[in-house]
Amino acid sequence: MVFRSSLAFLKRGVPPPSSPHRCFRSQAALDALRPPSITAGDSSSPSESAIRSHLVLYNYPSFSGAFAALFAHLFHSRLRLPFLVLPFSSVEPFRVEDFEARAFETCYLLDFVGPKRFAIELSHIVPRVIAFDHREISLGTTLHERERPDNLELHIDTEKCSARSVYDYFSKKFCERNSSQDDAENLLNQEQEERVASVLSYIEDAALCQWRMPDTKAFDIGLRDERAKLNCITNPYVFQQLLQLNSADLIAKGNLYTRSREDAASKLLEKALKIQLGRGFYGECLAVRADGNEDLSHEICIELSRRSAAAGLRPIGAAVFMKQRNLKMCLRTTDPTVDTSEIAKAYGGGGKRSSSSFIIRMDEYNCWSAANS
Repeated sequence: MVFRSSLAFLKRGVPPPSSPHRCFRSQAALDALRPPSITAGDSSSPSESAIRSHLVLYNYPSFSGAFAALFAHLFHSRLRLPFLVLPFSSVEPFRVEDFEARAFETCYLLDFVGPKRFAIELSHIVPRVIAFDHREISLGTTLHERERPDNLELHIDTEKCSARSVYDYFSKKFCERNSSQDDAENLLNQEQEERVASVLSYIEDAALCQWRMPDTKAFDIGLRDERAKLNCITNPYVFQQLLQLNSADLIAKGNLYTRSREDAASKLLEKALKIQLGRGFYGECLAVRADGNEDLSHEICIELSRRSAAAGLRPIGAAVFMKQRNLKMCLRTTDPTVDTSEIAKAYGGGGKRSSSSFIIRMDEYNCWSAANS
């Protein structure tokens, strides 16, 4: 029996989760972890509770984790191995004792190693635990622990994302299991492999914070709407949907979204004015009042930063929004040598060198913009 990854495949009569927003360690998920019930008097087959199945836990809501779960799903499905796939969320994580009732042969931790000691304690009740991750923090917290048991296998590679490591792992295992066949198949057919390989390249570029590929940011923006679909408990079609993702379509979607926001921001830029940052102590730049459009602050400030530099002012852009009785000022710069946070911190705010914000009184802001009156 293959234990699928959605509510549709759980036993009948399970009540809906009490909290739809936190359905990771839900009653439905916990019920899926219990041994299947056996009909009284049925002795035609061995007890299903005695079948040792495979457990797949994937980092949610991570695309690297979801694609890793896809590859595990394909491997076990095509080889008709019993398995259960569940999302693992740090919002409401599973506990080790949740897995004690079910006899699992192997547990895969995909794109995470879990909270402190989670993988180690899990290895005490599951014969084999295999974890994949690409984050450097996992190297320091788990890999070098002397108490790590022999049945805990770690695949932590900071040079490639977890999804790619998992794909390589299950592809190799699948080929080994089918090596005796004359016409050996791969985990993905050629069409799927080309499409998935392209998507994985962009996911990896973003996951490793490399941003080397020219369209990764557009791809990342286009991919955002898919994040809500990654919970396999509430979305039984998640793996079919992941297989159909097309990088070219996602890049086009991301570019369209960016252009629409830039067009909306450009209408506000017509009202740009020169202000004296800190009454002139931090120089001058261009700013604009954009009340009600705080979601466009990044696009507005970036363009103002470019225009400020072109006008011989400091390469900083400022977007100002009404915040109760005061104003909120967002600062951005396109110049890596400029630190906007020094201005923000002087007025009780904070942020990074390239991006910061703070609250400013109306009368103080009027002094900054007095040069325009």
